[in-house]
Amino acid sequence: MKKRTAALCGLAAALLPALALPPQAGAAPAPAPTALEWSDCGTARHPALQCASLDVPLDHDRPDGRHITLALSRVPHTARTHRGPLLVNPGGPGGSGLSLAGVVADGLPKEVAARYDVIGFDPRGVGRSEPALDCLPGHFDPLRPPSVPGTAADERANVERARAFARACGERHGDVLPHLDTVSTVRDLEAIRTALGAPRISYLGYSYGTYLGAVYGTRYPHRVQRMALDSVVHPEQVWYRANLRQNTALNARHRAFLAWVARHDAVYRLGTDPERVARAWYAMREALTRAPAHGEVGGAEVEDTFLPGGYFDGYWPHLAEAFAAYAHGGDTGPLVAAYERFGAQDAAGDNGYSVYTAVQCRDSWWPRDWDDWRADQRRLHPTAPFSTWNNAWYNAPCAHWPVPPSVRPRVGTDELPPVLLFQATGDGATPFAGALALRRALGGSRLVVEEGGGNHGVTLSGNDCLDRHLAAYLDTGRVPRGRAPGADAVCAPGPAPAPRPGRGAATGRGAALHGALGFGR
Repeated sequence: MKKRTAALCGLAAALLPALALPPQAGAAPAPAPTALEWSDCGTARHPALQCASLDVPLDHDRPDGRHITLALSRVPHTARTHRGPLLVNPGGPGGSGLSLAGVVADGLPKEVAARYDVIGFDPRGVGRSEPALDCLPGHFDPLRPPSVPGTAADERANVERARAFARACGERHGDVLPHLDTVSTVRDLEAIRTALGAPRISYLGYSYGTYLGAVYGTRYPHRVQRMALDSVVHPEQVWYRANLRQNTALNARHRAFLAWVARHDAVYRLGTDPERVARAWYAMREALTRAPAHGEVGGAEVEDTFLPGGYFDGYWPHLAEAFAAYAHGGDTGPLVAAYERFGAQDAAGDNGYSVYTAVQCRDSWWPRDWDDWRADQRRLHPTAPFSTWNNAWYNAPCAHWPVPPSVRPRVGTDELPPVLLFQATGDGATPFAGALALRRALGGSRLVVEEGGGNHGVTLSGNDCLDRHLAAYLDTGRVPRGRAPGADAVCAPGPAPAPRPGRGAATGRGAALHGALGFGR
């Protein structure tokens, strides 16, 4: 699952014209077919994109009641042989999928992409869908209280900040919050399938998108043609337990970054011992907590800045330069620039976070007693100090959420066609155990493992071995034949990034994919 959403909707906002369709008059449980009206909305990067909108019931159990609008995009098929729609989702919850359609269509082999209508969409509440949530604009504006509570006052300030966000969400969007959850979005997917006139859909989901796909496949197994799930959410740990386990895994990814910095001591001059580099990084966090850079980047903000490095190692060179500049001479300019690129939240990020909390808080049980949260963070922080408290405050509105949780949906069926799962063994956001659990739950599914890899979102990101498995599956339905305890096929990870002194942002397929997934700009 994806946490930071600062860049989710920047491109998406430029994609979609305001198209209005008449309200759909469907009958439960499935909506009536509605012809989509597609309009060109191409960009310089993705000139073939088209856009449309679809009305769906706010409450699918009351199809004649209030409707909301979903924003859709597509890259239409060009081949004579058409395999139907391939829906794509970047995760979140709260991620905009409009631009992901173009990224996926460009990333697949041309002959495979040409056979599909690649369909992106903004889920309910997100981006260009209406209404779009924004619970408390500027919630992440600096400076925030320190994440790691040095005093009781720090903790009280963060608790009140989370409570204020939850209260504002209820005041501004209380009418839609009961209908922002994974099951409602799954039923939206079924409405999209119906509107497309497709008897079955194919699906590619990343991060939270794997959980969305798994719930859809469990509920509508006979509507699935092919389903590929990349960086898998544990289906039995949604969501409080998943976030606790994420802390340890993300801490390991941060340590991998620090070890990479140590291996490149000739460039960054922070020492060859990873422990020494780690001490320098945590000293930087402490110093910035006391004296924020430019009055803008304190301890919490520097955590936000380096967190995307736990998802994609292509950002490591940029982050390492900023770290080294501060560590050697107190130069805060590169660090502030890195914060503005990776950590700062814009309006699209406010929207994405609002939907993230709305869905996660509604989807399942969360502790309501803050003493339980405090005890868990204190237990984990000594061994996972990178983002344990930061993650807690990110999710803390769920302790005060104004809408009660729903019942977590069942995930598991033997009625699906073979589902292909992809997972890096060192993924920090969705630890490896989740892929094994979903492989067991979905009978006939197969797992392709990037052994030794650590990125979150591994297909269409530069690993040719993984991409060959994905392309073959989408083209022919072929899956690996193995059924070993840990994997059905294994790919080696791609090479670690090389330092790029002074050369700025990452480029290439990995950067394009992870930008569409919501990290970096």
